[in-house]
Amino acid sequence: MQKLVASAILLVLSFALLVGCGVSNAFTGIRRPSYESTELQFQTPSQGDTIAIFDTSAGEIRAVLYPDVAPMAVENFTQLAQQGYYNGTSFHRVLSGFVVQGGDATGTGTGGATIWNNNPYPKETSDKLHHYSGALCIAFSPDEEVSGLSQFYFVQSLPEALNSDLKTQLEQSGTRTEVLEAYDAVGGLPYLDYTDTVFGQVYQGMNIVDKIAQTEVDENGKPTEDVIVNSITISTYQADSSDAVSSSASSATESTASSAAASDASTASTTSGN
Repeated sequence: MQKLVASAILLVLSFALLVGCGVSNAFTGIRRPSYESTELQFQTPSQGDTIAIFDTSAGEIRAVLYPDVAPMAVENFTQLAQQGYYNGTSFHRVLSGFVVQGGDATGTGTGGATIWNNNPYPKETSDKLHHYSGALCIAFSPDEEVSGLSQFYFVQSLPEALNSDLKTQLEQSGTRTEVLEAYDAVGGLPYLDYTDTVFGQVYQGMNIVDKIAQTEVDENGKPTEDVIVNSITISTYQADSSDAVSSSASSATESTASSAAASDASTASTTSGN
């Protein structure tokens, strides 16, 4: 089955890092620390910011979108959502400690759509947005025809410090101190920066992303029981509503695998695989 993969090298690196951290598909809970930073993805959404509300069979996820930084990705995603394209689709790729991916109406990971006659659009990368935990991204790959379409993923990496070798490589490549510190604090997939488009950030419901990541999957990473995106509603952030429960990209209470705990925490706050 085709998968959206940035490159074979990146995929091998990602799995090596996951194995090194002892990630399994059976962890029972994740405690995501609150973290303060001047980086955009850790800022409280402003009144009127565009948000996406994911109503899934596992619970609700809310993400703020960044049309000023990734305008084409946001335009394609929001218009497809408003057209109902994502309604009833499933998460077709779940890699615990890595990504939760969906957005393909075929449910296979080999399809996708755009508002531009299903033609792909360019990557939109920026030093303003990074693959921190909870980042909402569009998958790209130079080797896949379905690259840069409707498929999206949530970064579901664990809140662990950067591997020392990777940190050294990032420092040598000129990565800013603020970015390194954020990755160290909340986790993420820095080796995917500038290969995919980050266009949003989970600010509420990261516990639901973690819950989906614990779903039993087959050998291809597809959940054995479908996890469905019932709908995606495009709205605006209202500081005086339930949206205000959450503020930063990584602020979260402990997330558990049990459905009861996930339900109780569904309003708690919290950011490729491709």
